[in-house]
Amino acid sequence: MSKRLSIMKHFPSLKPLLDFSAAMHQYSLERPLVELVLMRVSQINGCAYCMDMHSKDARAAGETEQRLYVLAGWREASFYSERERAALAWAEAVTRLGEHGVSDDVYDHTRAAFSEEELLNLTMVIGMINTWNRINVAFQTPAGSYQPAKQAA
Repeated sequence: MSKRLSIMKHFPSLKPLLDFSAAMHQYSLERPLVELVLMRVSQINGCAYCMDMHSKDARAAGETEQRLYVLAGWREASFYSERERAALAWAEAVTRLGEHGVSDDVYDHTRAAFSEEELLNLTMVIGMINTWNRINVAFQTPAGSYQPAKQAA
């Protein structure tokens, strides 16, 4: 794949988005759930760079290979919790906004699993990764070199 504009070369211009991303990771949502959502949205958008990054971050946070491999088929797998299922359904609906937006059924199912603040935070995380996906896909950011930060002991 040919490399287009390097976003790494222009990283200072991305500072507001980087700050927003850092802030989103500090909210009350559990990291394993967030990593699953980031990975699933990146799958939907076909962002290889973000799939590489978030699969590595998820594994570093303790996620299993099985759950990462089966993530695209989460509806048929029994090893995702109801909270994770609600988050994944919400992530898919918000990412694939159609003519009629997000259905009341998806909203009601997700709202039953998340407080108002958590649902807002989840939606912000989904918006954030959709933005990163679009930047990385548009500029064909090469995947494969990302290494997760060391986890605090």
